Amino acid sequence: MSLQLLLYVLPFLLLGGFLVYWAGARHAYARRRPTEPGDPAAYDWHFFVPCRDEEAVIATTVARLRADFPAGHVWVIDDASDDLTGPIVTALGAHDPRVHLVSRRRPDARVGKGAALNAAYDALDAHLPAGTDRARVVVCVVDADGQLSPDALARVSGPDAFGDPDTGGVQIGVRMRNVEDERPLPDRGRLANAYARLLIRMQDAEFAVSNTAMQLLRRRTGSVGLGGNGQFTRLTALDRIAAAERRPWQRDALLEDYELGLHMRLAGYGVTHVHDVWVSQEALPYTRRFLTQRTRWAQGNISCVRYTGRIVSSRHYRARGVLESLYTFFQPVAHLATLLLTALMLVLLVLGGAAGAVLLAAWPLALGLALVSVVPFVLWGPVYRREFAPDRSRLTGVLWGLALWLYAYHLFVVSARGFVRLLRGRTGWAKTRRNAETAGVGPVATES
Repeated sequence: MSLQLLLYVLPFLLLGGFLVYWAGARHAYARRRPTEPGDPAAYDWHFFVPCRDEEAVIATTVARLRADFPAGHVWVIDDASDDLTGPIVTALGAHDPRVHLVSRRRPDARVGKGAALNAAYDALDAHLPAGTDRARVVVCVVDADGQLSPDALARVSGPDAFGDPDTGGVQIGVRMRNVEDERPLPDRGRLANAYARLLIRMQDAEFAVSNTAMQLLRRRTGSVGLGGNGQFTRLTALDRIAAAERRPWQRDALLEDYELGLHMRLAGYGVTHVHDVWVSQEALPYTRRFLTQRTRWAQGNISCVRYTGRIVSSRHYRARGVLESLYTFFQPVAHLATLLLTALMLVLLVLGGAAGAVLLAAWPLALGLALVSVVPFVLWGPVYRREFAPDRSRLTGVLWGLALWLYAYHLFVVSARGFVRLLRGRTGWAKTRRNAETAGVGPVATES
């Protein structure tokens, strides 16, 4: 293929794939129906809360889980914290037998969220009495600052979720709890806070509409992704994965949550998404923390390419599920290809010559492609305003849509960073500092 042909064809292929995927997600979102609730009393609920230096939030999270779901057990995994996380949970457990502390110590600790969750799985296994109906035991992973909708257990108990015995995992929606915070950076000025509010708003819009639509599309293709917050799993599904993989969660995975969903489907269990309940968390108002978090996600996506052969050959994946999974795996590759293609075009334009002349003559086509690529993001803005911020003006919804388009460019940055980290052999895991923690304490985060 000649260079000129590549410069013409590749942008169309990349944009075409994006538009097809977006159209499918938008259609699935528009056609969604309310989830039928079930009976939470039919299941035993166990909340896993992985923690590392979470003294700022853990007491509130445990108290809320116990108040909202009094029949459930809360398992706090203290991953060798240097602060008072362990003593705080110990004190809570002394007065509440349904609060459990799983303590981890170096050198086994701080090697990844998956390893911490595996420790809680072992502790739960030891805690359950012989003869327990493990198909009725459900594990829910909640971030240390997570807050579940009060009706979350009823929704995930319904016939579309754990009411179906073939369902092994359920992911609920995610929302940003600090989206209405007027001063997310109390020690900074007006301009910095305006930017922080917009960054928080974009994270909320991303999860509330764009990511929800993507998950609803995946529900149709049979490839729903599990997340690290608001992830529900049936214990028998975890048992089957542990029997095949030696442990439910992959110890060294950067996306241990998404990989768990892959293993669950490969093991023959279904994974679904419940869109009308959610877990709330704090959005990141700091650009550096945000980009390092998303870099880990991009690098984790790249690492999932190794599952391609298993997914393609699995009898548990339909053809459309295979296509959707491969599209997800190769998104960072597409972002990197777009960056390289853009750089090449700029070089050719600067150097001139035949290729540069062709590109210069094709500027109307380039402008048309650019405009088409903007529209899908802009259209999400009014949808988000109508459903989650109806008190705001229609113009605000359009402006949010434009901001979502600009916000999406972070994907190119984090994809490139993810590739660089992979090439350098950097696969370490570290937690994201909470907003309540001072910026000058602890290492820069790459994980939440």
